Amino acid sequence: MQENRTALVTGAAGFIGYFTCKRLLADGFRVIGVDSLSDYYDPALKRRRQSELLQNPGFRIINDPIEQPALLMDLFEAEKPDVVVHLAAQAGVRYSIENPRSYLESNLVGTFELLEAARAHPPQHMLLASTSSAYGANTEMPYRETMKADHQMSFYAATKKANEAMAHSYAHLFGLPITMFRFFTVYGPWGRPDMALFKFTRAMLCGEPIDVYNHGEMMRDFTYVEDLVEAVRRLIETVPVRPERPEDVEDGDSLSPVAPWRVVNIGNSKPVQLGDMIAAIEDALGVTAKRNLMPMQPGDVPATWADAELLQSLTGYVPSTDIKDGVARFTQWYRKYYNV
Repeated sequence: MQENRTALVTGAAGFIGYFTCKRLLADGFRVIGVDSLSDYYDPALKRRRQSELLQNPGFRIINDPIEQPALLMDLFEAEKPDVVVHLAAQAGVRYSIENPRSYLESNLVGTFELLEAARAHPPQHMLLASTSSAYGANTEMPYRETMKADHQMSFYAATKKANEAMAHSYAHLFGLPITMFRFFTVYGPWGRPDMALFKFTRAMLCGEPIDVYNHGEMMRDFTYVEDLVEAVRRLIETVPVRPERPEDVEDGDSLSPVAPWRVVNIGNSKPVQLGDMIAAIEDALGVTAKRNLMPMQPGDVPATWADAELLQSLTGYVPSTDIKDGVARFTQWYRKYYNV
């Protein structure tokens, strides 16, 4: 597909950022990436992802933190991006208990800098990553975008919910078309080492026990990374438009009645028991896990489950990769990457 648009992707050397840039480049976009290469996890993995992207002449990278004053403003002024996909963030529920300031700086200050740059140089569409953790203490499932989400369980989730509110105010005041996407437990090749699939695979190949929280009574709506990127790619073309009247918003649509702003779930809408995910790793590796059963961790939730009807109605697409297939692809990548 021929393209002549410029996309700005923050967090471009991250797990989701890498696959997003790869897809946009394949579709003919010129892609400008921004990434701080933080040491939250092994920067060597980020550099490897980045080096893969740099093989494409349509890709350019800036390695600085998005919260750096004037960085994004200068970049928007020089490049005038048509599309912005904002993925840069300090991630992780548990780390936000230990080091909340890093979330304040990256997630809140960094997103403010992005919104200010977009206010001065408006793109055609901005897509900002939120999280399923925004649903917090809600127990009614599946999670729908029109539900209230007022009781976040971690500071990480609180910063992401704040990003949604910040973005809405800019969409309302300055007419910036913004789609927030809440993604659900993304996994796959090139994934983050702090996530369960990565940690379990490493431990099982080393013959070490795995920590299974809440005694295994956990369910997650695991979403394969390339399915997530397919949804984001389709949402790029689904630009929200401020309704002429509040009553024009259709039932089930999270479109704001006063702004070109919408929030969309991206998930498989098929929650998987943690034990079934572990079984998929065992099958893929040919190894039996030694389970160390643990209590629930602070800030975590026992289950996530996406209602993907809005995504389907907007784009005609719903993620569908089965956990066994996705885990097998991850373990194949892991063994090749680490030569084990």
